[in-house]
Amino acid sequence: MAGTAPRTDVLPAEWWERLGARLIEALVFGVFYYILFIALWGFFRTVGMAEVIGGRLPGVLAWLVAGLAYAGYDWWAHSRHGRTFGKAIMRIRLVPDGLPRRVLLKRTLVYPAPVMLMGIPVVNLLAGMLLFGVGLLILIDKPLERGPHDRAAGTRVVKDLR
Repeated sequence: MAGTAPRTDVLPAEWWERLGARLIEALVFGVFYYILFIALWGFFRTVGMAEVIGGRLPGVLAWLVAGLAYAGYDWWAHSRHGRTFGKAIMRIRLVPDGLPRRVLLKRTLVYPAPVMLMGIPVVNLLAGMLLFGVGLLILIDKPLERGPHDRAAGTRVVKDLR
């Protein structure tokens, strides 16, 4: 659970493995974002709202929807399988297994849910700083290498040696 000490008999995932997993997922959700953006841009242009909104609304809406989809997927995948498809490719996973969904929701709300804010002008700067901080905290938290999202849920990302 969130208050229990994490196991130390497993190897923590390296920072580059975690980053690789997130980059793989970002590629897929980035394609999803661009498809949404093009569809929304076409819709707003067709209904004659392109000039009224200054061209920013399709991007903001697409980013919010793609970010919400990514956060929802992250929560669902960790709840169901203990890892996302990026983690599966990089052969890493979340421990302990079988955490309650509400605990994993707390983890998702700390990160990656703030990704939804990246499409909002000015707010995206704060969201970017938060995401940078999460990565930095993972790097400096030795030996467990946990970010604030892992600490909030009492989880660790480890090598999947099965």
